[in-house]
Amino acid sequence: MNFSDLQTAFNRALTLSISRTKLILTSVVLMFCGLLVVFFRGLAIGASHWVTLSLTFLPFFLCAGILLSMGIVLIRMYHNEIKQRTVSYREILKKSWPIVIGASYFSIPIILSYLLLWIFLGIFLLLRLTPGIGEVIGVLLAFAPFILNLCTLILCILNLAMLFFVTPIIAFKGLNRIHVAQMLIERLKSDPFSNIVYGLMALLPLLFLGGLLVLAAVLTETVCYICSDPLHNVLQWFFIMIPFAAALSPAVVFFFNFAAEAHVLMHRKTPI
Repeated sequence: MNFSDLQTAFNRALTLSISRTKLILTSVVLMFCGLLVVFFRGLAIGASHWVTLSLTFLPFFLCAGILLSMGIVLIRMYHNEIKQRTVSYREILKKSWPIVIGASYFSIPIILSYLLLWIFLGIFLLLRLTPGIGEVIGVLLAFAPFILNLCTLILCILNLAMLFFVTPIIAFKGLNRIHVAQMLIERLKSDPFSNIVYGLMALLPLLFLGGLLVLAAVLTETVCYICSDPLHNVLQWFFIMIPFAAALSPAVVFFFNFAAEAHVLMHRKTPI
């Protein structure tokens, strides 16, 4: 890992994150993802803990597929900006459309894995309600919900890793699943430390800005009037979500810009 190259990549990714077209595209996609989150959160009002758990994590996994597709377009735009090519964004979107549609299916295995974990958790909760032996099963299998929830959090981390590592490979190399898997394995095996550092650096602006926005949202809920009507609560979340998504868009653009930079840096070190 060369510090000078890393500094150049970070500064360039940060500078080129401020682009009106990319920010508008990212804001629109994030608002659509936010609409999914608000919709599922509204469905979770008054639901059981088991259903609420599913409605909390499921939109996150669904949005990952949408963000993966958007990231391909952003990385291709970024690549042309670096090369100083005068290619219209509409043309990039038109050429990328088949790959954008196909890339969204990469998140399906993670979604199915989560649904399987959720079903297992539901079976465990059902067994606990069995008359006579429910309490015994709950004690003997107390580790089961812990492991299932831990696996769910690991899937969330895998989702973020997929967005960082897989998106630039698809953007540059296409949708050949075997080739994508080979490149991903070789990259992760060649230098795990550098890959982890690159991933954390890409998340820094996202975590910082996201933390500020979440803190602002929590403070807003503590000082503003909370509606007793669930419908009014959902509408409040919706209108808060709009500036939330718009403010988060520069950090998301930087995330994919730096993912492209990290991919090129690792490719120079270990050509695949």
